[in-house]
Amino acid sequence: MELPKFNDTFLPIIDILRDGRIIPGRELIRLVEEKFYSDLPVELLSQTTKSGDRLLENRIAWGKSYLKKGGLVHYPQRGFVQITEKGRSAKVESISIDQLESDVIGFYQPEDGNSKKREIESSSPQDLIDTGIEQIENNVKNELLQKLKLVDPYSFEKVILILLNRMGYGEFIETSKSRDGGIDGIINEDQLGLEKIYIQAKRYADNKVREPEIRNFIGAMSGDTSKGIFVTTTEFDDNAKKKAKEAHHTIILVNGLRLVELMYKFGVGVQVKSSYEVKTLDNDFFENEDI
Repeated sequence: MELPKFNDTFLPIIDILRDGRIIPGRELIRLVEEKFYSDLPVELLSQTTKSGDRLLENRIAWGKSYLKKGGLVHYPQRGFVQITEKGRSAKVESISIDQLESDVIGFYQPEDGNSKKREIESSSPQDLIDTGIEQIENNVKNELLQKLKLVDPYSFEKVILILLNRMGYGEFIETSKSRDGGIDGIINEDQLGLEKIYIQAKRYADNKVREPEIRNFIGAMSGDTSKGIFVTTTEFDDNAKKKAKEAHHTIILVNGLRLVELMYKFGVGVQVKSSYEVKTLDNDFFENEDI
């Protein structure tokens, strides 16, 4: 006997959620284990990951994460999970990892199963580690982007200002919410505030930022600065990009993918869950004359 792979947990997870209840994530893991895996030997149930997490719980959590990627479940509120209409109608027995990954916007480029198998067989252990870490990072970035699309617009503006401050810019000023004139914040390019950068943040679920919004942003910039950053959770259409490029001001456009890359890099909205130590042979130790 062996522990189920994470993709083996798809059907059990959907089964537990089938009635449409909103369940805490930890409770879901407990219910799946209790109903489907409680008869496994203790030595299997007690296996842990390198970081000390229970391996079965880790795999159920990854199964839940992949089902969310494919749109079969969603997180209606922090820490809770619920099945979607797509999940209710899906034939979970036939769902493959490739199919779930193909529904993830922007981050995953599905390959055919044979090419993945060949890649794994020809990869070194270090390659596999790097690939695994990259997949974890991509998963976190995707969840981060989806989270940003759901937050309150004012909270999104604050996130952007915090990010820029974390990146090394000076103190920021939040503009009035009732009359910001197209400016969501002002941040100092340097610690003394000698240079100012105007910020515009647009939290969209699907809509692209268009040319009129860039034009309004440029018009709202006063004479005390020539620099602006326009950030969105989606994309900029071609006319918006052209308007920003042709402006007399320096306008930096940050789309959703670039935004989560920066947030991940500078530790905004994410936290370290586990760290791993990889050791190599110390040849200097064995060449020491004192041995």
